[in-house]
Amino acid sequence: MSPNIIAPIVIAPLIVWRLYARTRRSFGRQPIQPKRMWTRVGFLSVVTLLVASQGLIDPRLATGLGAGLVGGVALGLLALKLTRFEIDGQGDCYFPNPWIGMGLTALFIGRLLYRFMVLYPQMSHGAAGGFAEYQRSPLTMAILGLLLGYYIAYYAGLLIHHRHVLMDVQSKQLL
Repeated sequence: MSPNIIAPIVIAPLIVWRLYARTRRSFGRQPIQPKRMWTRVGFLSVVTLLVASQGLIDPRLATGLGAGLVGGVALGLLALKLTRFEIDGQGDCYFPNPWIGMGLTALFIGRLLYRFMVLYPQMSHGAAGGFAEYQRSPLTMAILGLLLGYYIAYYAGLLIHHRHVLMDVQSKQLL
């Protein structure tokens, strides 16, 4: 079997599995887990800064990432408005809007697959700059920025909401 065929066969199931896992987390009741969410916000912020460092090499990448981040934050705020919150005996929970997060994830993975399929022949034949070209797309950076901005804003908004709920519960207990 040719190496050109093996890589997509190995990568495709991994991508399908990640889409399935992401989709499963987008539906239904989710508990607010502050430590885990703070970790996600911190990790995604570090990833954003590392990706933004590519903007020092090519300003078009910084522009794409910046535009994506602005759009992602706007989508994150919209998703917060569409999120249902619930407080029960076990704690503060939320029901995320599944379509926004799932759509962004599918858009990003679709873009990566497209770029991979277009540039894979260059990379597999040892063409100079094949992998470097894979990394230098303002549209890909914009979609990545959209995803990063969305999740940072959404998780930060959930944490702010959770803090307000805890403060309300504590003030009611004092009365």
